[in-house]
Amino acid sequence: MRVLTVRQPWAWAIFHGKDVENRVRNIAGSYRGPVAIQAGLTYDLSWSSRAMDDAMIASGARLRQASLPWMTGFGAIIGVVDLVDVHHCFNALTNFEGCSPWAELDAWHLRLENPRSLADPIPYKGALGLRTLDEATAMRIWEAIA
Repeated sequence: MRVLTVRQPWAWAIFHGKDVENRVRNIAGSYRGPVAIQAGLTYDLSWSSRAMDDAMIASGARLRQASLPWMTGFGAIIGVVDLVDVHHCFNALTNFEGCSPWAELDAWHLRLENPRSLADPIPYKGALGLRTLDEATAMRIWEAIA
């Protein structure tokens, strides 16, 4: 299993309808399979609640009633998704039209499916890139989502 650190509120959104993680380069290489999502210690100051609302609506995702439910998940693994594809969208004339509402232009899109959130987040130190998760933490995750 691999682990990926994602800033809030995007980590939370992955488990509530966000099916693409945007990156400036292909951090996955040829890897396809389970990825633990670690919510970083900081949040993305550039996020727009309007942009998130628009993408949630376009993707058919449902927001929970809490106004800021993602504010509690920092510095911990909050769930697992399956990385099923990676592709690059150069511009709107190439392949952007068929992409997710969460996809950004001129970015690598890590396409995610089958989100499984953890009832109790597992504290974990984040880092850059898509890393291999240690066996003990991977076992804790599999036990928690079984």
